[in-house]
Amino acid sequence: MSEHNEKLPSELAPEESVYDTDYETGQDNVDFLGLDLHNPVFFISAAAIITFIIGTLLFPETAGVWLNGARDWTLNNFDWFFVIATNIALVFCVAVGVSPLGRIRLGGPDAKPEFSTKSWLSMLFSAGVGIGLLFYGAAEPMAYYTDWFGTPLDVEPLTPEARRLAFSATIFHWGLTPWAVYAVVGLALAFFTFNKGLPLTIRSAFYPLLGERIWGWPGHIIDILAVLATIFGLATSLGLGAKQAASGLEFLFGLDSGLKTQVVIIAGITSMAIFSVVRGLDGGVKVLSNINIVIAICLLIFVIIAGPTLSILKGYGTNALGYVSDTLRLSNWVGRDDKEWYHGWTIFYWAWWVSWSPFVGMFIARVSRGRTIREFLGAVLIVPVIVAILWFTSFGEAALTQVDQGVGALPDGISEVSLVLFQTLENLPFAEVSSFVAIILLLVFFVTSSDSGSLVIDSITAGGKLHAPISQRIFWATMEGLVAIVLLVGGGSAALSSLQAGAITAGLPFTLVLLVCCFSLYQGLMTEVPKPVRKAS
Repeated sequence: MSEHNEKLPSELAPEESVYDTDYETGQDNVDFLGLDLHNPVFFISAAAIITFIIGTLLFPETAGVWLNGARDWTLNNFDWFFVIATNIALVFCVAVGVSPLGRIRLGGPDAKPEFSTKSWLSMLFSAGVGIGLLFYGAAEPMAYYTDWFGTPLDVEPLTPEARRLAFSATIFHWGLTPWAVYAVVGLALAFFTFNKGLPLTIRSAFYPLLGERIWGWPGHIIDILAVLATIFGLATSLGLGAKQAASGLEFLFGLDSGLKTQVVIIAGITSMAIFSVVRGLDGGVKVLSNINIVIAICLLIFVIIAGPTLSILKGYGTNALGYVSDTLRLSNWVGRDDKEWYHGWTIFYWAWWVSWSPFVGMFIARVSRGRTIREFLGAVLIVPVIVAILWFTSFGEAALTQVDQGVGALPDGISEVSLVLFQTLENLPFAEVSSFVAIILLLVFFVTSSDSGSLVIDSITAGGKLHAPISQRIFWATMEGLVAIVLLVGGGSAALSSLQAGAITAGLPFTLVLLVCCFSLYQGLMTEVPKPVRKAS
């Protein structure tokens, strides 16, 4: 029994939940240089990060070979597991959402949402997919259409069927199935935190399975894995995002896109993230997320009006129907002729989404108190599909139309994925303005990702506390930037490639975590169902 509560966490009523309580038994948090550190999660995570950085810098080739080998082994041997697990997560979410369990409110019957619906949805997208939509909006449909790295279902490139599948596969990779991964983790954490009084850490999702053992080493290991996956995933994204932003600046202003520019960009993003985390969730992430959404909507409307408007508007319905009709074929893993494309894109995406689920799931949980489960699942599942159809159709149709008409650089194929967006905008009116806006949007998306990631890691390494010292948030935001800079300076693209491979490999054990979350969440939700009262005979 925890020394801090006389009741088991599962017995706490919502109003009894003490979010800032250290539930750890036998090991209290350590006050170190003003930081509220959870022992041993913080120290082991920090040591592992430093060891990985030093090892990668000293032996980049060996690290690359090992990690890439682990990635290839994971993709080749467990493609079926990723597909089955993600589909189970989707079916589970749909079943819970339409059942009476969907009426359960996160935080109890009287809980009120902390954020407006607009701000809530803005934060979900800024943390979850904002960067990816901007990076791949035009590039992914074009890659599938032109056979840049194979085509979906091995169709003939540059054909009407290839065009349809280019959009179907892209929306498939950003639609219901991957967001179900975030939904399961986020809903499990939100429920056990706000309805059962457990701390906001990944270990809490295992309570029905492990019981009080989550306060010991099994729980420590779970949280440590979550910290490592989050910090390295964010560092990798910072490095890759800096490369794209540098490419955009070179394309637009002729600035050198080399290492120095990338380091300056990362330093700038980190500085803005630190300023944001100091302001807190309400004054930082929420404000930036709202700004992001406004700019993104303006850019989307611009592309619709300035691009092939009729093709885009017609494409919304066509691509939505294509997504529905092609999903089963795209989900099948048996006897595929497009094995290289399937592993390089679909399975890579599933592993990548799963490896990011501790970060995004925790952040979604953090901002979703007061929402019903049905409202939560509707926002996390349905809204992203609508946005994916609108976004990828608009930017993809603009790019593919230029390919078909022989306009600009795109008909020559993809030379650099990070340039496709700017090459698409180049052939639309006000190209300089729209490209500059895209760069600003990309940078602000990265700031919100770094900021929200810092809040998540801060919560885990403080034992699940939601209000750890500001200096601790600054520490993690700084660490993310430093890790990205060190990897760029010392290991270059090889180190980032190896790190990305590590994130894919990390997705394998977290896929098992995903399935356990489904089981644990179901058990927890059933405790909220009123038991029938037996009449006296």
